[in-house]
Amino acid sequence: MAATWHFRAVAADGRVRTGTLPGDDERRVVAELRRQGLTPLYVGAQPGGRSGFKMPSWQPGRRKDVLFFTQELSTLLSAGVPLDRALSITSELSERTEFKTLVGDVLRTLKGGRSLADSLATKPSHFPEFYVNMVRAGEASGSLAQIFERLSEYEKQRDELRGYIVSSMVYPALLSLVGAASIFVLLYYVVPKFGEVFAESQMTMPTPTRIMMDLSSWVRQWGLWVLGGIAAFLAAMKVYIGSPEGRMWWDGFLLKIPVLGDALRKSQTAQFSRAMGTLVANGVPLVQSLSIARSIMTNRRMSDTLEPVAQGVKRGEGLSAPLARTGEFPPLASHLLSVGEETGRLDAMFLRAADIYDADTRTAIKRFTALFEPLIILLLGVVVGALILSMLLAITSINEVAI
Repeated sequence: MAATWHFRAVAADGRVRTGTLPGDDERRVVAELRRQGLTPLYVGAQPGGRSGFKMPSWQPGRRKDVLFFTQELSTLLSAGVPLDRALSITSELSERTEFKTLVGDVLRTLKGGRSLADSLATKPSHFPEFYVNMVRAGEASGSLAQIFERLSEYEKQRDELRGYIVSSMVYPALLSLVGAASIFVLLYYVVPKFGEVFAESQMTMPTPTRIMMDLSSWVRQWGLWVLGGIAAFLAAMKVYIGSPEGRMWWDGFLLKIPVLGDALRKSQTAQFSRAMGTLVANGVPLVQSLSIARSIMTNRRMSDTLEPVAQGVKRGEGLSAPLARTGEFPPLASHLLSVGEETGRLDAMFLRAADIYDADTRTAIKRFTALFEPLIILLLGVVVGALILSMLLAITSINEVAI
C-alpha cells in the first residue's frame, strides 16, 4: 500500500499549495507534482517539515539564512514566480522571525521602486558586496533566476568547505585542551598528596619523584599566575591583531605554519577562485571582480596582493602574469588562468581551480590532523606516563621502607 506524503509546492500563479499525495517514495511524489504544474518546495512524511525535498534542516545562523534565502529564490524564480511574490513566499517560509522581518524590509524597499540589488544592499550584514553585485549583474542581463542558482551553489560550496575545516580542527583542539587540563589537575591536586606522605615518613624520595614534587610545588605557587599571564597575553594579541599592522603580521604568520599554512593558502585560493569564476561568468568586469573577491577573502596577506594584480590588468598585462608575481598563490592557479586567457574561458578555469583547491584543502587538513593528533597523544602519553611512573616509584619506596 502506497504511503501518504505531505507536500508544499508553488503553483503557476505564485501561490503556495499544501496537501497530501499517495506514493511509493518521495521521487514519485515530486514527479507527480511537476506533472500537475507545481514546483515542489517540500515533500516528507510529516506536514510542514524541512527534512524532505529541497528543504534541508537549517540551523540558526546568518549564513544559513542567506543560503536558505538564495535556494528558495532560485527555485521560485526558475518556476516563473514573479520576484515580489517570490520574496513574499520566502518570507513566509522562513522560520526565524528576525530573518522574516529582514526579507519583508527588502520587499518593501523593492516595491518602493528600487532594484533588488539596491534593496539587498540595505542589509549589508546579510548580503555582502559580492552577493549584491552578482544580483545586479543578473538584473542587468535578465538572468536573475540563473544568478540565484549560481549563488546558491557558491554559498553551499563555501559553507561545506568552512564546515569541513571547523569540524576537522575540533578534535585536535579538544584533545589538547583536555590533556593540558588533566596534567594541571594531576600536578595541582593529586601529586601534593604524595608529598604529604613523604613529609610524614621522613624518607628520601627517588629522584624522579623529587622532580615531580618540585614541579608540582612550582605549579601550585605560580600556576594561576601563569594562566593569568597567558590570558592577558591572548587578550593583548587579540587587540593587536585587530589593528591593520597586527592583522597583516598574523595572517602572514599563519601562512608560514608547516602543513597548516599550506591548507590555509589553498583554502583562500579556492575562495578567491570560486568568487572570481562566479563573477566573471556573469559579466562583472574583471577589475571590479578582483576588488569584490579581495573584500571577501579573510587572509589580508593574500588579499592585499590583489591590488597590484588589478593594476596589472589595467595596464593590459592580463591576469595570470601579475598573479604569479605576487608569490602568494599556488603556481598551478596561475597556469590554469593562463590557459583560460588563451582559450577565452577564464570563468571556467577559475571554477576549475576552485574545485581543485577545495579538494586540496581537504587533503591538506587531513594531513595536518594526521600529523598533529598522534603528536599530541604521544606528548600527553609521555608527560602523564612520567607522572604515573614517579608516583609508582614513590609507592614502591614507601613499601620497601615498611618491609
